Amino acid sequence: MDLLNPGTGLIFWQAVIFLFLFLLLAKFAWKPITESLRVREESIQNALDSAEKAKAEMEKLQADNKKLLDEARQERDEILKEAREIAAKMKDDAKEDASKQADKLIADAKLAINTEKQAALAEVKSEVAGLVLNVTEKLLRKKLSDEKEQKQLIEEYIKDVNLN
Repeated sequence: MDLLNPGTGLIFWQAVIFLFLFLLLAKFAWKPITESLRVREESIQNALDSAEKAKAEMEKLQADNKKLLDEARQERDEILKEAREIAAKMKDDAKEDASKQADKLIADAKLAINTEKQAALAEVKSEVAGLVLNVTEKLLRKKLSDEKEQKQLIEEYIKDVNLN
């Protein structure tokens, strides 16, 4: 049972070696280990801070992008509205111009029709006058024999000419 109960000498030497190793580690290893842990902790904290800043900056960029997108949509809507208004104005102007041109064409056509009508009436009058002269000439030849009838005929023609 000696194996289960350690001796005092063994405990003493184990305690001395433990203290020696503890002092040796405290002197040479403890500071570099704690320093490396501190540096590691700082780098992890810096990484967390950087990640937090990046997250905040990303959220800010997303908000800015959304704002720019909203402004772009609003500007697009305004441009489309202006384009529709311009198109409607151009359409109305074109209708008005077409109406004016149609009115002008109608007025020109009426003027041309009246001119042609007057020319046709003048031609008809000329033809009628020629026919009347021919008929009159034939009648006069027959009635020239009597002087009284000639005077009476001349007076009737003068009355007719004054009436027209």
